[in-house]
Amino acid sequence: MHVLIVEDEIPLAAEVRSYLEKEGFSCDEAHTGKIASDKIFSNTYDLLLLDLGLPDYEGIDLLRESIANKSSAAIIILSARSALEDRIKGLNVGADDYLPKPFSLLELKSRIMAVMRRKHGIRTNILNINNLEIDLDKRLVSSQGTLITLTRKEYDILSFLILNKNRVVTRLQISEHIWGDIIEENYNSNYIDVHIKNLRKKLSEYIEGDFLETVRGIGFQFIE
Repeated sequence: MHVLIVEDEIPLAAEVRSYLEKEGFSCDEAHTGKIASDKIFSNTYDLLLLDLGLPDYEGIDLLRESIANKSSAAIIILSARSALEDRIKGLNVGADDYLPKPFSLLELKSRIMAVMRRKHGIRTNILNINNLEIDLDKRLVSSQGTLITLTRKEYDILSFLILNKNRVVTRLQISEHIWGDIIEENYNSNYIDVHIKNLRKKLSEYIEGDFLETVRGIGFQFIE
């Protein structure tokens, strides 16, 4: 999951980034509204963690800008402004959740997972599909009680494809979701194909048929 942390308190931004990266997220930081605006325009994010009190921007204006630009990112406001009217304003403008500072990193992760479940129309952290069980919280994949050993990137690609099941996902979307900022001309590298090949090999023991389809010239889709 590709996350942009918009926070002018640099130590806090670094703490959140360190925690989320240990949990398997890919993170960028922006310490001003201008930098955040540029990053949102240039990159595709799954989630924005947005502070309202930025030195050069009102966070609410950045929220409006993101929505106006049709960003598909979910948005969680993280702010010391805990008054009810601030929470209502943020949610009414289009934020998916609001977490007042100070906050627990464990609660932040739980809220992130809840928001992303809603975004993909699922209700639990356990997905069952094609003889597989995927634990989104623990980042584990198993089949009928047997744990399937995947690398971190293999798991990230598989979970992303499954959350977008029966929908073609481009190589560029996979690269931005898994690796974050990339050099555009390199996005078509065969490193994605290598991971897909390894996934097919590891999962074919548990799933029959062509469950990971290559759409030539575009990308891949997981078929339910």
